[in-house]
Formats: sequence, structure tokens, C-alpha cells
Amino acid sequence: MATNNAALDEAKLPFWKRSHYLDRMNLRDLVFAYFQHYTIIAYLALAVAGFVVFGWNPTGLWRAAAIVAAAAAVYPLVWHLLHQYILHGQWPYKFKLLASTWKRIHYDHHQDPNHLEVLFGALHTTVPTIFIATAPVGALIAEDGHRIGGAALAFSIGILTTCYYEFMHCIQHLAFKPKWKWVQHMKQRHNEHHYVDEDGNFGITNYFWDHVLGTYYEKKDRPGRSPTVFNLGYTEEVAKKYPWVKDLSGGIASDHPRRRAIVNAKKLAAQAEAPTEEQILAHAAEAVGMDTEA
Repeated sequence: MATNNAALDEAKLPFWKRSHYLDRMNLRDLVFAYFQHYTIIAYLALAVAGFVVFGWNPTGLWRAAAIVAAAAAVYPLVWHLLHQYILHGQWPYKFKLLASTWKRIHYDHHQDPNHLEVLFGALHTTVPTIFIATAPVGALIAEDGHRIGGAALAFSIGILTTCYYEFMHCIQHLAFKPKWKWVQHMKQRHNEHHYVDEDGNFGITNYFWDHVLGTYYEKKDRPGRSPTVFNLGYTEEVAKKYPWVKDLSGGIASDHPRRRAIVNAKKLAAQAEAPTEEQILAHAAEAVGMDTEA
């Protein structure tokens, strides 16, 4: 009963005050949720702002085309390197100042890959990263006197590429089989990254750099599941020395999130059926009163 009441109470909350799980959503639900999320709204606003700046300080047509191509080309490499060496690096959790950021931007996502609220990156980390990765490219290609416009154009392309990445990332966690073969391939490789071995398939929509850097694999290549696929190597043993992520998380989970959800649901059901301490005391007091009257 308590579990049902909690679900009803959550259903009354505003859309983004509730919890959303992609494996329980369809494509229509995703589109509705995607364009309502504050990060996507912020990204689109920033992209428009960048285009406005470019309109104020434009480059020539061919340079603009080169900036668009270069920004779109550099993005997959930058993402791959960040994903492999920072988000999956065995060092951010070793620093107290970085532990909460690492937990938010990637550890939580691997703990529960289908939880939509933690899938999108935090704006204070993504926006500066996109700017640093793309704006210098645009400024370098643009002619003198138009470098601000070139940087703004490259930044806008980086932002829009991020929007595409985030949408496709969500699709890869929906519980459905895409019709297009290229999306099926993308989804399969990403699911292997989350449920087979986290040390590979770092691209989300583009696995070119995985092939180049030797991190591409298929499930048949790695038949066993990595014991750290859900905790990224942040184990109980590691937490003894670097406790900050564990303290923020309330513990460490290393098993499948669906199994954890079943266990938690059973615990909640048991708690709902079991009498509370207050109920036990009230019942005892009532029994004592009946004995006294007798």
C-alpha cells in the first residue's frame, strides 16, 4: 500500500520532479521529455546565440563551411578522449574536489544507465568543454577581423552536435529495436559498453575512433561480463581509501540495476506489510489498558 501511495504521489508532481526511466518509455515519450529538459532548452538557446554572433561577425562562405566541417569532425575525437581518459579514468574519484562532479556526470549513469535524469550532462561541465573543443577551431579557420564570428559558429555546431549525441544516447537506452541498421549497430555497441565491458566502445554515435585507437569490440570478442561495468572500478576496496563517492551515493552497487530495483521493491513491500514501531507500541499500550480494565 505504501509503495502504491508513493507512486501515486509522484505521478502528481510536475514532469521534471518525477523519475523517468528510458527502458519504460517509447519514442514519443522520449521526444516529449527531451525537448522539455532544461539542458536541451539551454543548449538550443546557446546555439541560437552563437549563430547571432556569427551573423554580426560573419566569415566568408567557404571558411564558414570549413568551420562547420572541422567542428563536426573534431567533436567525436574530443568526446572519445574525454570519455576514455577522464570519465573512465581511475583518478577523478581520488580527489575530494572532483569526486562529486565525476559521480554526477558519469558514475551515476553507469550505476543506472536508463535513469534519464542523470543521463544528460551537467551544464557547468559540458558547456565550457564544448567551447574549449570547438571555438578555437573556428577562430583559427576564420580570417582576421572575423575570428569571433568563426569561434561562435564552431561553438554553435558543437552545441547542436551535443544535442544530437544526447538524443541518440537516449534512444540507445529505450526498450525497443530500431528499424535502421545503423542505429541498431550503434545501440548494440553502446549497450555492450554498459552491460558487458566498460573498457571499450567509448563513442556514442561514432565508433570511428574506437576502431583507430583499438577500443572497439563486439560481445563475441569479450564473452565475460566485466565485474566493474556498473561501478567503473570504484569498488569497496577503493572506497576505503577514497570514500567521497561512496559517502555521496550512500553505498556502492556492483550488480545489475534491474536486479537492484527488484530487491528494493521487495524491501519496500516488506516494509509496507510490517508494522511500524509506533504501531507496535500503540498496540502494546492498548493491550496493557485492556488487561488493567479486566
